[in-house]
Amino acid sequence: MEPLHQDDPLRIGPYRVLARARESAGSVRYLALAADGTPSVVALVRPRLAEVPVYRRRFGQETRTAQRLAGGWVEPVEASTDGTPLWTASEYVPAVTLREAITLAGPLPERTVRVLGAAIAETLSRVHATGTVLQGLSPDTVLLAADGPRLTALGPLGAAVVAEAGEDGQLTVKLGYLTPEQAAGAQPGPASDLFVLGQLLAYAATGTTPLADADAIAHGEPDLGPVTDGLRPVVARCLAKSPEDRPPAGTVAADLALEGAAALARDGWLPDAVTAALSAQSAEAARLAAVPPETGTRAEGGEDRATVLVRRGGAGARPATGRDTTPLLVKDLVPAEPRGTASVVPRPAAAPARQAAVGPPAPVAALPAAAAPLPYTARALPPATGGGALPPLPPGPSSAGRDGAAGIGRRGLLVAAAAGAAGLVVGGTAVGALAGGEAPEPPAQKPAPAAKPRPMAGFAPGPQWRYEHPAVPGPSDGAPAGPLGAVVWQDRLLLLTDSQGTAAVDLRTGRRVWKLDEAASASRVVPVGTYCLVDTAEELLWVSAADGRVGQRLAKSTLARPGETLTIGQVLGSEGSTAWFTAHVRRTGERSVKGRKQRVTVHEAYVVAYDLAARAQQWRARVPEGRAPHTPAYQLVAVRRDDVLVRQDGGSLTPAQQKAARGGSSLLSLDRATGAARPGTLLTAVGATAAVTGDTSGRLYAAAGGELHAYTGTDGRRLWRVAAANTRGEPGVFAYGTPLVAGQVLYAANRFQQVCAVDSATGRELWRRSTQAPAWRETPVTALSPSGRTVLTGDAVQLTAFAARDGRRLWKFQEAGADDAPEQAAPRYAAFPAGARTVVRRGRTFYSLPVD
Repeated sequence: MEPLHQDDPLRIGPYRVLARARESAGSVRYLALAADGTPSVVALVRPRLAEVPVYRRRFGQETRTAQRLAGGWVEPVEASTDGTPLWTASEYVPAVTLREAITLAGPLPERTVRVLGAAIAETLSRVHATGTVLQGLSPDTVLLAADGPRLTALGPLGAAVVAEAGEDGQLTVKLGYLTPEQAAGAQPGPASDLFVLGQLLAYAATGTTPLADADAIAHGEPDLGPVTDGLRPVVARCLAKSPEDRPPAGTVAADLALEGAAALARDGWLPDAVTAALSAQSAEAARLAAVPPETGTRAEGGEDRATVLVRRGGAGARPATGRDTTPLLVKDLVPAEPRGTASVVPRPAAAPARQAAVGPPAPVAALPAAAAPLPYTARALPPATGGGALPPLPPGPSSAGRDGAAGIGRRGLLVAAAAGAAGLVVGGTAVGALAGGEAPEPPAQKPAPAAKPRPMAGFAPGPQWRYEHPAVPGPSDGAPAGPLGAVVWQDRLLLLTDSQGTAAVDLRTGRRVWKLDEAASASRVVPVGTYCLVDTAEELLWVSAADGRVGQRLAKSTLARPGETLTIGQVLGSEGSTAWFTAHVRRTGERSVKGRKQRVTVHEAYVVAYDLAARAQQWRARVPEGRAPHTPAYQLVAVRRDDVLVRQDGGSLTPAQQKAARGGSSLLSLDRATGAARPGTLLTAVGATAAVTGDTSGRLYAAAGGELHAYTGTDGRRLWRVAAANTRGEPGVFAYGTPLVAGQVLYAANRFQQVCAVDSATGRELWRRSTQAPAWRETPVTALSPSGRTVLTGDAVQLTAFAARDGRRLWKFQEAGADDAPEQAAPRYAAFPAGARTVVRRGRTFYSLPVD
């Protein structure tokens, strides 16, 4: 950290500039205050680069990537990407770069490396799911904060060691780390990011880079001997020469921290030296933020004494970094989208201030990079660096206590720790030179207490527990077979049912409390009082939810009438003590054909209403059976005061039924008391497979031709419409999923990753937001948190949280080890409230999140 130079701006956009933080190949970063007083880091692109069109386009592209991936380990970014100047801004977080942490503490402990690697791999998994390659990893773009790592560069510009604009308008970018495929002239892909991650993990674990130059990267084998046994296998897989042999990012995240990086980082994850530096850095930033705008201290030429001492070291001195700087030419890039511009207020010239009294330098503090790394980072070097040694610090009361083994005076070590930068320099001068002479030893002091980590903006709450339900082996190949039903019982238990039985998981601890093998079922259980109803192959079982004991059995055959064979198809739903399910009846009889008796088999389909408390059938109503095998699936659309509304699954409709429905949806109305058929509703604009639901007011909500419609529940008259999510139009694809009705508001998601809130009475759109996940064939599912304040939308990539009131995107949650890209068969995230917590599901894995 150093005072502002004469040509530095006083204001960048809405930010008041306080001090210089650090410089990089492409920008200068400043500590600044936002309009509301929030400390921020603002990165201002160097004017020479800002004038190059190819740089401007790439800068806009990388900035949009950062904004799209905000959350998790990526800080939310504000930016001006159009006009002059170009800048980015993010909230200030006390942090040091990985290279600075190595200088402070040496090679990092295995736990620290695991948190670091898992966090980066989790971010890479999100990046690769969008079809993007990061190319932004280096020891200078990864920050270490008290609550976890941060990633500051999402592209080659941010990770540039050197960025130069040629006279021909071309831009040459030199990266710190390359990959074998790049060394051979090929384009980088997702596997390239994994190779760089392997180099980064080895550097963090040993303090050195295992492949120091392009030739070693292309042909040499990495020296992983110093890497700990627990980390060596995953690092070796990442550093495989062939991209096909490297693991996906999700697999690396799971290998390093199965419970997730955030969980492993709890209760402190950094070495003491780094923690102390963060505390001192935070205090220094708070001091600067409290200084009024008119106040400032300057020494020679307007700079304070500490800065003068550092700058005298020589601007040409650069420590050896061991990094390859083979140029990477950036050209033919996508144009940036227009964004708002902001002005830079130049700093007026001022007369040099009177020289301050000579003395030890004031503590300085480093700030995290907002867009790009430090180009040259200091290491502890011998005093002779080739760039001119710095003058020794003035002697104090005592000169004892020098650490000769390290070649750095203890005073130098303390100053570096207080700075939180261990080598933050301008022009590349090393800290070793700064502390090369004798120095006074300060009075012994207790280390400052570590700052309490604050929740990171955009970061999902840490899971309270994680439960993996055992997989069901398939009949031959070992693949999972059969569905897994899940339901919450009285906000105390999670009841899980599959072909191996029913199990109960304690919602407080995530531990399984009982399992009943005979309660195997293809559908989820139905809670009823202290029991749950399980539909097994031959019986209906009333199972005690508390201890898993069977309270009563009912043979399904007793529900059949004489001469019938009855098979229960599926449980449609329940309300109170009544459950509705489908049933298939097969009856054999005789009929006369041309005077001769023939035996025939009749197939019939029914919806059955069953009183779970009285353990008695209320009624059964015959419904169309559809195509063979004559047991069609039905959907319970709405439970209303006088009737229940059901719809036959579109896949089982006969040609005659499709013709009668005119290609739309035919909803059947059944009297709640008797099951008698009532006038149904025909929605010709709603396809037989499109999402449809209803509410207690009688309105129906459905996806229709890519739009969202509301209808009256009696005659199917359209009340309002929300415009199509996909302006390109895809015939036969219904973008919106099943809407979620919550009072007067309707929440709906579409497969183009938009979530909207709509007034259910008028159709007025209250807000519409994007999850920023890639579009895929399946439609996300939507749920509300227990308080109703958070909307949760799950797809195959992530679970995204929005504020229900205004649609503000809050955070994203992704399972460690999840697939890097969505596939049609990939399990999606789903959430459902469970008392004071929310249970998140992906496949057979469950998490408990304290959402509100």
